[in-house]
Amino acid sequence: MFNPSRDQVRQFFFGVWAKYRTGQPLAGAEQPALDAILSHPEYHVHLDHPERYQERDYLPEAGETNPFLHLSMHLAISEQLSVDQPPGIRARYQQLLALHGDAMAAQHAVMECLAEMIWQVQRHQTAFDSASYLHCLDQQLGLAG
Repeated sequence: MFNPSRDQVRQFFFGVWAKYRTGQPLAGAEQPALDAILSHPEYHVHLDHPERYQERDYLPEAGETNPFLHLSMHLAISEQLSVDQPPGIRARYQQLLALHGDAMAAQHAVMECLAEMIWQVQRHQTAFDSASYLHCLDQQLGLAG
């Protein structure tokens, strides 16, 4: 499995944005990355200035959102949906899409659960718990207590 460094992730997003801005074709994960970027105009300033944002740290305790982490989570969700992994995520996403009526709002609902699961994995040094992830999505849908 590919495990890119922070710098590689940032370079990927800077590169996708630069290709888009110059009209170059995109390949592979670049298209879903661009979709996420275009849905987040608040991050365009970051992508327009790699020299300023390549090394910047984003501190959650200071109320900052890391745009590169946020965009990466959109990519992870896109990949999960494309292969329905964990099984059942695609159906739950479709329900969230119907509930919210907007793809970004549905993805952000999924992202809340994904972020919680990642935090749990890091905090407890455990494997990713797909059942808990799907249960969280069910809660987002109002299907679980």
